Amino acid sequence: MKNKSAFCLTGVLALSLLVGCGKNEEAPESSAEAAPEPPPASAPNSVDYLGAMSRAKTTAEKVVDVSSVQQAINLFNAAEDRFPENLDELISTGYLPRLPQLPKGYQFAYFPKSGRVKAIVMTPPGGAPSQQ
Repeated sequence: MKNKSAFCLTGVLALSLLVGCGKNEEAPESSAEAAPEPPPASAPNSVDYLGAMSRAKTTAEKVVDVSSVQQAINLFNAAEDRFPENLDELISTGYLPRLPQLPKGYQFAYFPKSGRVKAIVMTPPGGAPSQQ
């Protein structure tokens, strides 16, 4: 057991030395010599920062909401030895106080045979899914 611990400790130390000995770039001595230039307004990486943040927030909200409903389904299955017939059964049996509110344009899709739930883009009347 001591040999295994010593081997692991040696591996961790070696790895930390390798990571710590990376190449460092030195900053210029004076700020007047090499002032960084701002990126041009048409730079492709800086165009849609706010849009990217909004999409990331929406994705995070979907993941949290779907995960909480999935956890309630798993708890229901463990206690009742079956999957709920629909998501309303989770509320009526007390596994969820209410269904989480998904971001605008999304709805829950529940598959009772497998007990899986996911967030899907709502389909407006007429057939084509909306672009969110």
